[in-house]
Amino acid sequence: MPCFFMPGPLIQTEMNKILKLEVACIAAVGIFIFGTLTYMVIEGWDVLDAAYMTAITLSTVGFLEVHEQSDVGRIFTIFLIFTGVGYFLYLAGVIVGSVVEGEIKTLLGRQRLDNKIKKLKDHYIVCGYGRIGRVLCNFIKEDTPDIVVIEKSEELAETLAKDKMHYLTGDASEEEVLEKAGIGKAKTLVAALATDTANVFLVLTARQLNPDIYIMARASSPETRKKLMVAGANRVESPYDTGAVSMGMKLLRPTVSSFLDAAVSRKSEAIQIEEAFVPQGSRYVGKALKDSGIRQEFDLIIIAIKNASDKMDFAPHFETLIQEGDILIVMGKTEDLKALRVALNRE
Repeated sequence: MPCFFMPGPLIQTEMNKILKLEVACIAAVGIFIFGTLTYMVIEGWDVLDAAYMTAITLSTVGFLEVHEQSDVGRIFTIFLIFTGVGYFLYLAGVIVGSVVEGEIKTLLGRQRLDNKIKKLKDHYIVCGYGRIGRVLCNFIKEDTPDIVVIEKSEELAETLAKDKMHYLTGDASEEEVLEKAGIGKAKTLVAALATDTANVFLVLTARQLNPDIYIMARASSPETRKKLMVAGANRVESPYDTGAVSMGMKLLRPTVSSFLDAAVSRKSEAIQIEEAFVPQGSRYVGKALKDSGIRQEFDLIIIAIKNASDKMDFAPHFETLIQEGDILIVMGKTEDLKALRVALNRE
């Protein structure tokens, strides 16, 4: 059975507008040609004189006639003024309306986006939407849509809109831009700008505006890593180092690497490794792992526990007590991990 594509209402509306403008322009050209040919027939003028007379009549510029006109020619000129001039005014209105409407839509779209950004809280701010920034945003987006991208290049605005990102166009190191992105209420900032110098300035400014925000920064060299840490970054990563380590793992330990790739990928339905925070007042606080029922109830394996002092306990003993502020590193299915997070927040 043949399948026909039916455009949506928005696409259909845009197509109708384009078609309307195209028809109007074709009709305008037709009127001009009609006027030129008529003057040639009535007055016996050549193409240039007839076209010139048609042009000054339709444009109402008030220039003198090319030649003295006959009575029939004057009657036709009156007809051309009332019909052709009116139509050209209509055409100008259609064109101006299309331009103005497009600008208004852009302004309203920007205003709606700014209002959404103002309402965000505990969100991520990603500075730089290059290759690394875009991949990172798509990864975060699988967990939460609360992301604000700051990108200096206006050429990437269309890409950001296509990716359905909250975004601002501007210099990420400027205080005004960071405040507009809601840095005072943000949870995390990622400095992924193109140069190390720009990232250092960004980290300095961000740390000054929000002393409590978690900052992850990109660095290209060990020297810059130290500067970023001094500037206030909580964590500094080098894409080159990370990429080299990943390639090394795939060469030397391909099976382990494949397992880890599947475990940390949001797209894997078989198994995942996630972290679960134990909040204050949770009913699991003070319970030993063997008495928590996490393994039996949720079919999950706790492979490590990170306590409030950042100490990591790998393969914890079954007598280990779950404490407030612990972060459980858990392995299992996605739906079971979600159920555990809900249970941990119950008193």
